[in-house]
Amino acid sequence: MTENNTDRLAALSAAGVAVWLDDLSRDRITSGNLEKMRDEQHVVGVTTNPSIFANALAKGTTYGPQLADLARRKLSVEESSRVLTTWDVRAAADILRPVFDASNGTDGRVSIEVDPRLAHDTETTVAEAKYLWWAVDRPNVLIKIPATLEGLPAITAVLAEGISVNVTLIFGLERYKAVMDAFFTGLEQAKANGHDLSTIESVASFFVSRVDTEIDKRLEKLGSPEALALRGKAGVANARLAYQAYEEAFSSDRWKALAAAGARPQRPLWASTGVKNPDYSDVLYVEGLIAPGVVNTMPEATLRAFEDHGDTPGDTVTGTYAESREVLDALAGLGVEYDDVIDVLEREGVEKFEVSWNELLATISAELDKA
Repeated sequence: MTENNTDRLAALSAAGVAVWLDDLSRDRITSGNLEKMRDEQHVVGVTTNPSIFANALAKGTTYGPQLADLARRKLSVEESSRVLTTWDVRAAADILRPVFDASNGTDGRVSIEVDPRLAHDTETTVAEAKYLWWAVDRPNVLIKIPATLEGLPAITAVLAEGISVNVTLIFGLERYKAVMDAFFTGLEQAKANGHDLSTIESVASFFVSRVDTEIDKRLEKLGSPEALALRGKAGVANARLAYQAYEEAFSSDRWKALAAAGARPQRPLWASTGVKNPDYSDVLYVEGLIAPGVVNTMPEATLRAFEDHGDTPGDTVTGTYAESREVLDALAGLGVEYDDVIDVLEREGVEKFEVSWNELLATISAELDKA
């Protein structure tokens, strides 16, 4: 590795980790910032969520003309939200189109999430996903669907339509296995429906830092030396075991049959990789999760931190499964209930995105009134 900081991101990419940016705004698009990060920071994808859009609209300075047009047309707040967000995603997809073309459609992807208020409504989630696919109208978009119980059949149905999907809000190992099953079923149905499987891309967004936040809170409440020694270890251990599940699923005969028909694997995507606890390394969830064929979507602060001082020692995931299982077993031995942690995180994840979506709508409503 040379002294050039950008080489750290190049080394990470060379190790098999696709570097995606977990952020988007109109300002980032129009200023040339996203294009610059594509060219200089090896950014090959973008993820968005309701919180990102709410923040962009609240702080952005470049939405005014479009908001004024929407006000003149007397569009509803709901429809205005779709116009604004799909515009940003479409523009970002165009910026990343060279990456999409160069990677034969693997990267250069931009994600947009269905309305989070639909997280427990299968049929409407499917309808919304189909609408967003049509509205963005770019082959390199991914439609984000939450991995709730109601989201699983929606994931299958949307993939069966030939639509590329980013499955989000995955926290637990059993739910992740169910997501991969839904992916396989969706591709099998897509094949039966006559779709070209090679054009369908999917990632499974497995959340990392939020696991540590919830478990650390419980460990600190216990307060014993054994409990405190486990802080900051669950998130990485959980994700590493998810990669083990990925390796098992994608070496199965079921997958081999789909691959023979042209299917692409559903890559694990490490999400929520910004470190919440300042006592931990700010690149903990990047350095600890380096493995072939994964995506790491990072807030810009995390990406810049890795660019500045991150290390790529090689694969830091495979070969760690026994050690990772020991971490979860030790937590169980202390009375930290894994299933309860996962249930809390999923419920809070949906609720947080609903709050952000409502904030987004409120911001748009206020701006439309002023326009």
